[in-house]
Amino acid sequence: MNGFLNWMEEHFMPAAAKIGNQKHLVAIRDAFIAIMPITMVGSIAVLLNVFFRDLPNSWWGEGNSFVATMTPLINVNGNVYFGSIVILSLAFAFALGYQIAKTYNVNPIAGGVIAFSAVVVCMNQSAVFDFTLPGVDAASVAALNDLGVEAVASGDAVNISVSGWGYMGSAYTGATGLFTALIVGLASSMIYVQLMIHKITIKMPENVPPAVGNAFAAIIPGCVAIYVFGIITQICVATAGMYPNELIQQWIQAPLMGLSQNMFSAILVSFLVQLLWFFGLHGSNVMAPFIEGVYTPALLENLAYFEQHHTTEGMPYIWTRGSLDAYAQMGGSGVTLGLLIAILFFSKRQDVREVAKLAAPMGVFNINEPVIFGLPIVLNPIYFIPWLLVPPVCTLIAYLFTAGGIIPPVYVQVPWVMPVGIYAFLATGGSLMAGLVALINLGVSFLIWTPFVLLANRQQEVE
Repeated sequence: MNGFLNWMEEHFMPAAAKIGNQKHLVAIRDAFIAIMPITMVGSIAVLLNVFFRDLPNSWWGEGNSFVATMTPLINVNGNVYFGSIVILSLAFAFALGYQIAKTYNVNPIAGGVIAFSAVVVCMNQSAVFDFTLPGVDAASVAALNDLGVEAVASGDAVNISVSGWGYMGSAYTGATGLFTALIVGLASSMIYVQLMIHKITIKMPENVPPAVGNAFAAIIPGCVAIYVFGIITQICVATAGMYPNELIQQWIQAPLMGLSQNMFSAILVSFLVQLLWFFGLHGSNVMAPFIEGVYTPALLENLAYFEQHHTTEGMPYIWTRGSLDAYAQMGGSGVTLGLLIAILFFSKRQDVREVAKLAAPMGVFNINEPVIFGLPIVLNPIYFIPWLLVPPVCTLIAYLFTAGGIIPPVYVQVPWVMPVGIYAFLATGGSLMAGLVALINLGVSFLIWTPFVLLANRQQEVE
């Protein structure tokens, strides 16, 4: 065991520490954190409508009096959803540009604005809608075409296509566009940053107010960055017939999201978070660029699916950002709430029991640094096996329940301090079974932790 720990400290930890401190990955992580207010308020709006509209409709039928009374509040929640989740990728683009520019100590507001603009430049600029002409039968199609109207027969009805310029759909501005916002926002921000660092700017006299000077300094870097993506967009349209965001969604986003939904991928992410924590690195923060970049879009696309279909059946993603917190992080990383219960029941070590008593109130709300560093778990060979084993086992159980359709996927973002069971209940839109699965996982964690608590008792006796 000591040989393995020494090897990990010598070879694995330096690489992990570099990844955790890499400035671009940190900026991506901080950008996802920055948009949390609007992801949270959008999730709250959907969750409220679950209780105001969806559950009452399933209990008492469509058009019941309770839903009719709640309609004004339901509409308010719809407005909030439209102003949060639907524009999420645009907000993220600004946050990412801001964080990248801030990292390099150049004007961060300009960095955010430039990234925002570059992402919009890559979007489809027009849309085509099909409308059914009321009272017009299929026999009139030829006459309409002779008049220059593009009409087609659809059964006994007649449809016409209407196109318009200046349209931005939620497929580009919402959760589906997050990958485009990440790639384009990062690249455009770096163009801006490099030009600023190399002083390719408009220099104003010293007596000009700083706000004006900063704005003029960003003009040339901003123009170059935005024009680069304007040119890229035109090349993509001319050669592939698709806009950059469509190409990114098809060739990068879809395969990566599909890979993330593999059961072994979910288990591996859970395992790596634990492995990093064991050596004293904040596993969730180190893994945040991948967890937030892949599983957050999955959660938000599930949220958008529910808002559109008002059902959890057929949701596109099984495992999302909140799944790990709901089922494999109860009490914090390692499901240490199970460890605390095992200690309070079986530990004979006074020092360990005192730490558990102090940590238990915080553990209920998923704060477990007192356990990780006070027990300690970090670099403690006694707890190495259960620390690595518990979350992957809990992930496996929850994944199988979700994949089997017994519980719905997580699609509501919930504050991470929610206690065990309540988090899963709210994150799945009020599924009691999901809350029960979280409690089952807590019991499983207790069973796995208990033998090692007893082993710690024996170690004290030997000492």
